[in-house]
Amino acid sequence: QVQLVESGGGLVQPGGSLRLSCAASGFTFSIFVMSWYRQAPGKEREWVATIAPGGGRTNYADSVKGRFTISTDNAKNTVYLQMNSPEFEGTAVYYCNAPAFGSWGKGLQVTVSS
Repeated sequence: QVQLVESGGGLVQPGGSLRLSCAASGFTFSIFVMSWYRQAPGKEREWVATIAPGGGRTNYADSVKGRFTISTDNAKNTVYLQMNSPEFEGTAVYYCNAPAFGSWGKGLQVTVSS
C-alpha cells in the first residue's frame, strides 16, 4: 500500500525559507519519479516540481524556478521541497505525488505572509 506523508508546512515570510518533506512507503522509492504540486485558494492544483529516480534530473514550473529545489534522500525514502523566497502567491496546500501510482499525500498548508 503506497503511502505519502507530508510534513513541514506552516507560515513563512516572503523573504524566508521553508522545507517540506514527504515520507514514502509501500514501494521501492529509489526507482520512481516523485513530484510536488500545489493548490492555491480558488485555483486548480498545479504542478511545481519533479525529480527523476535516484535524485536525478529535476524540472520546475517557471513560477518557482531558481527559488525552489526538489531533492530526495533514498535512505529515508523521503522527497523534499526547499522553498526559498516564496512569493505571496505561494500560499497554497502543497501535495506530494507519486505519479506511477496515482498516489497523493493529504497536503500541507503553506502560508506566505509578512
